[in-house]
Amino acid sequence: MIRSLYKKPKAQSDKAVAFRALHQRDGAFIIPNPWDVGSARLLARMGFEALATTSVGYAFSIGRRDHGVSRDEVMAHAAALAGATDLPVSADLENGFGDDPETVADTVRMAAAAGLAGCSIEDSTNRDDDPIYAFEHSVERIHAAVEAARGLAFPFTLTARSENFLHGRPDLDDTIARLEAYQAAGADVLYAPGLVKMDDIAALVRSVDRPVNVLAGLQGAHFDLAELSAIGVKRVSVGGALSRVALAAFLRAAREMPGQGTFGFVDEPISSSEIASMFDA
Repeated sequence: MIRSLYKKPKAQSDKAVAFRALHQRDGAFIIPNPWDVGSARLLARMGFEALATTSVGYAFSIGRRDHGVSRDEVMAHAAALAGATDLPVSADLENGFGDDPETVADTVRMAAAAGLAGCSIEDSTNRDDDPIYAFEHSVERIHAAVEAARGLAFPFTLTARSENFLHGRPDLDDTIARLEAYQAAGADVLYAPGLVKMDDIAALVRSVDRPVNVLAGLQGAHFDLAELSAIGVKRVSVGGALSRVALAAFLRAAREMPGQGTFGFVDEPISSSEIASMFDA
């Protein structure tokens, strides 16, 4: 009898339970951000325990700007990543693809249908003239997202994001107040991308009693996993940093060819056979 080459994929509920448990143990874990199926499978082979999508990384991979991808496209991408490995996957779902709470709730339900173990919803409007939703409206949106998540048959992990620091509003007090309100609305994980000072991160962690995610993929964010664990951070992501690292190498090679007329970059990459061997298992 020929043994099957394929393992039975892990059930979505099992992934969701495993993902929730990662936030409850001691110390922080790293949740890296692949931008396509190949990078997701490579990260899984590297021993990571969960993955998160990156909106900007995916947008760049299809030649778009961040926030230039439709909800249907993002869901198809998320479903592909969720099905690529046995690891739980959480999706960056921007602002839920709509201003009103009902749209945000629909987005969360779509995320669950795509096979995800969790997602993040941010309070950014994607409008330059008024980049952050008003406080009360922001809370209503997170409450709707939580209600949708609680209506599922498995423990879907809802991360609420306060985007002040990414939009020129470095107001720590308002950021903490928003995350406290999102906690009261039922969010499972809290996240303020853009915080780069350890004192600010520690103040946030002390102010809430839910797991806190920290973005380590920004310039100026000079901290390590041990330092973040020591102050109570539970999860560390890198956003679009891995995709930018890959694109930086690509652009260096592309510039070398016409600029110098040389091909020295061919001596730098990992071999095709080594990459292929990582996909085989």
